[in-house]
Amino acid sequence: MSDHAATSMTSDHAVDIDKHVRIYITVFVALMVLTIVTVTVSRFHLPVPIAVTVALLVAIIKGSLVACYFMHLISEKKLIYAVLGLTGAFFLVLLALPVLTVHDGFWIH
Repeated sequence: MSDHAATSMTSDHAVDIDKHVRIYITVFVALMVLTIVTVTVSRFHLPVPIAVTVALLVAIIKGSLVACYFMHLISEKKLIYAVLGLTGAFFLVLLALPVLTVHDGFWIH
């Protein structure tokens, strides 16, 4: 391999690393901004349903960022997405279950 080819490969590798570092820093800044948003919204003393909705929305965004970039799920295959989607669906069902059982009291004796 010539010196030019080795230098080109090293340069490409450095550019690739710089790109990943920029992505990680951007995700980190986004997580910090979302944490500040969470703290700021908590100071507004919103009604409980709105506060919980905002908190869950911010948590979903933050969790997605962590899973996609720091756990490298953004580059995974479709099977990982299918399992993640199924987990999300079960999570939503579990969240909805108390609402369905308490709403009219039919299932509670």
